[in-house]
Amino acid sequence: FDELAGHRLLERRELLERHADRRPPRGGCVGWVHGDFHPFNLLYKGDAPAAIVDWDRLGVQPRAEEAVRAAAIFFVRPDGALDLPKVRAYAHAYRRAARATPSELAAAVHRVWWERLNDFWMLRWHYERGDTRADPQFPAASALAVWWTREYDAVCEAFTECAL
Repeated sequence: FDELAGHRLLERRELLERHADRRPPRGGCVGWVHGDFHPFNLLYKGDAPAAIVDWDRLGVQPRAEEAVRAAAIFFVRPDGALDLPKVRAYAHAYRRAARATPSELAAAVHRVWWERLNDFWMLRWHYERGDTRADPQFPAASALAVWWTREYDAVCEAFTECAL
């Protein structure tokens, strides 16, 4: 864990330095969102989702960002790549149900990508809190920022279904 953390921190610093000029503006279309939507906050009855739990982060926030964050959790592969065909199907359903525009999703993809480049919560939990519950997620989650940077256009296209 320590060796991978050191490697990812150096890698992330280089990415942040290289892409510092791409910091996104704040905002986006807002609405009520769960605030922490991911697979562990879904309860199932058989194969069908039956309930969403853990509503302590409910709030008015940029709505499409939560959809992008959730996809980055639901569809990340162990190597840190996103399963883009699944993202595409999910995003299509989200756009239809939420009436979200491609530009709204493109902006959310950019903001969540930037958020991931600056996100070190798993390392803070591990080193500052001594809480290792997220450690198994760290290899894929830390690789995602690198992969997403390299495949930025493909990720954006999967969410928007339009060429950039």
